[in-house]
Amino acid sequence: MNGYFLTDRGQVRNHNEDAGGLFVNGRHQTLAVVADGMGGHRAGDVASEMATSYLHNHWQSAETITSPEQAEEWLQQAIHSINQTILDHSATNEECKGMGTTIVAAICTNEFVTIAHIGDSRCYLANQYGFKQVTEDHSLVNELVRSGQITKEDAEQHPRKNVLLKALGTEPELSIDVQSIGWEKENVLLLCSDGLTNKLTDEELYDLVKHPLELEEAANRLVTIANERGGEDNITLALVHYDHPNEKEGGM
Repeated sequence: MNGYFLTDRGQVRNHNEDAGGLFVNGRHQTLAVVADGMGGHRAGDVASEMATSYLHNHWQSAETITSPEQAEEWLQQAIHSINQTILDHSATNEECKGMGTTIVAAICTNEFVTIAHIGDSRCYLANQYGFKQVTEDHSLVNELVRSGQITKEDAEQHPRKNVLLKALGTEPELSIDVQSIGWEKENVLLLCSDGLTNKLTDEELYDLVKHPLELEEAANRLVTIANERGGEDNITLALVHYDHPNEKEGGM
């Protein structure tokens, strides 16, 4: 299993509120994370970094994940803990009040992938059947599309396109979308913030993800295109390629 993570400030923002990474634990299992902080001067970067750091540290001591149910429970518990940590930090640090973050995280094993998310950072899967968005945005415009009030084309230009219905660290009660899917050799997983998906279509994402490029080159091309088209937001992505099974998975 091979992966690559990249984050970029973009062309307009004066700092990067995105965070994330690819983390391999002692059991040779991979956790991919992308978080898009909210709040600007109210410390969105603090929220996204707190979420990423917590998952990273927690993952290092995780037991071997052997089933989708175990992976789903691990992500649920970890993200609920992060939510409370961010809320507590906001309550005791005036400069951080109102901060929050999206999160999309994927546990990648030899047999399955388990994805958890809150907000509009996305996960896609590229396989022999094509390219599919696995997650469903927790956004106002997506709810309008789902209810048939506007079309997907309308959503792209909607004035409230960036309004989220859910974010990590903003409410004490949290509902997390968690699911597990199968995958196999040569499949590619893409996790990304909306700084990428607002600038490239799904077809363009697929063209670069499925192309026989090294992951680093594919990631850099995706970020370059987003920046060439304005780069108004931070741009973050994680790619995981199932090039071969982790033979040592589960061992120490």
